[in-house]
Amino acid sequence: MDVVMVEQPLLSTLNQVMSVPDEMEKLLNAPTRSYVRDTKAMASTPADVKEYPSSYVFVLDMPGLKSGDIGVQIEEGNVLSISGERKREEQQQKQKEKENDEAEVKYLRMERRVGKFMRKFNLPKNANADAISAEYRDGVLTVTVQKVPPPEPKKPKTIEVKVA
Repeated sequence: MDVVMVEQPLLSTLNQVMSVPDEMEKLLNAPTRSYVRDTKAMASTPADVKEYPSSYVFVLDMPGLKSGDIGVQIEEGNVLSISGERKREEQQQKQKEKENDEAEVKYLRMERRVGKFMRKFNLPKNANADAISAEYRDGVLTVTVQKVPPPEPKKPKTIEVKVA
């Protein structure tokens, strides 16, 4: 019986064609642009979270926004999502400049953050998702989530003992 030997280069070429190279796998599993954008938005929105006996309070600094630019939602039953967008300039401002034939504005330094922002918080089991309020005042958003009242302890039941 003759043994046929397959040349090594042919086998290695076949092996390379059949398997996905590491670079291709990295490209296929790379995070999407929206994921990266959302992650940056979440990282750059600091928040304070406080617990009181009857509620949880979330405080976020959002200077220069209108209340209509802020969204507060409950997702998946127990995730508090706070999002919004800070715009660079209003379109009306640009139109006014063009009407007045003023020169274009050139920024020398831009440090204030613009763009979308978002934060998500997993609410504890004792948070009442139906009792949430949000207040925006002086550039500070305060979201209050009431706690579910603890169940009342059961009173011991007294059973009368009869004498037979």
